[in-house]
Amino acid sequence: MLKYTILGAGAMGVRYGVLLQEAGFQVDYVDAWSEQVDAIKKQGGIYVSRDGQNRHLVPVNIFTPEDYDGDPDVYIVFTKQMLLADFLKRSAHFFKEHQYVVTGMNGMGHIEKLNQYFDKSKVIGGTALIGTVLNKAGDVDFIGKKGAGSMNMANQTEQPDVTTHQIVEDFTKANLNPTLTTNFQGTLMAKVIFNSVINTLCTLFEIQMGQFISYPNAEKLGKQLINEAYDVCERAGIQLLSTRQEEWETIQHVSEVTNPLHYPSMYQDMSKGRLTEVDYINGYIYDLGKKYNYEASTHDFLRNLVHLAEHTRQYRN
Repeated sequence: MLKYTILGAGAMGVRYGVLLQEAGFQVDYVDAWSEQVDAIKKQGGIYVSRDGQNRHLVPVNIFTPEDYDGDPDVYIVFTKQMLLADFLKRSAHFFKEHQYVVTGMNGMGHIEKLNQYFDKSKVIGGTALIGTVLNKAGDVDFIGKKGAGSMNMANQTEQPDVTTHQIVEDFTKANLNPTLTTNFQGTLMAKVIFNSVINTLCTLFEIQMGQFISYPNAEKLGKQLINEAYDVCERAGIQLLSTRQEEWETIQHVSEVTNPLHYPSMYQDMSKGRLTEVDYINGYIYDLGKKYNYEASTHDFLRNLVHLAEHTRQYRN
């Protein structure tokens, strides 16, 4: 049986870890946010709710990077993009050649950082359509009914091996609903495009996903962003997993059916005064397009609107 360690015990890291624990797997947690580590140690675990109900304490083993010396088979990485480089540097002392790493982080830019520590044959990129909220240190809320949400996974080498299939089997047991693909860039970009619509627009207007999709012209807004992103990917030679229409239908389904009450992670960052990952989402799409002489101008406009919102927080009472 594979052993797992979560690197980044925030909302999503905790959800993956707790669901794996409930499925019978050994899981450790490593986090660089001292307030989170201290709260969990003091409580003897982390408080978990589902859609705001049935709040209960789940015992977990949590460490700072400096204090951890475990030897898992697989790391599951869920940090913010701008925090990853420092986190990996602090954690490097316990990395070993045989270990695999699975990442379900938002945005792009993390794979290059992981490759500084892990061989490409050990890297599995993932995308998670799973809503989770960190209410405060030591307290998370799983959004959606049990078994809600799904994820796509792909080996960086695009050649699944025995360990990869075992990880997929374990994630299936944990109700993470994984789908294994052999299209690495296309798998990762599908989620970047999803987030470039939902995360950014919901954050700017401080709304839930269900509230966005209820807007009569939501499809027009969404497809403008999707079309620009697909134009970029076509120029970059990235074959996406779905058509433009299917990408919109995924956004529509997740917003209407799976997670209508969910505030996306970018909104959670904005509402708590943290920097957002917009440069790694809409900004990444725009910057990639520029390499191929294409202006994804709507994505750049939204990136700057988010930064304007971040900037103007200082003027609020």
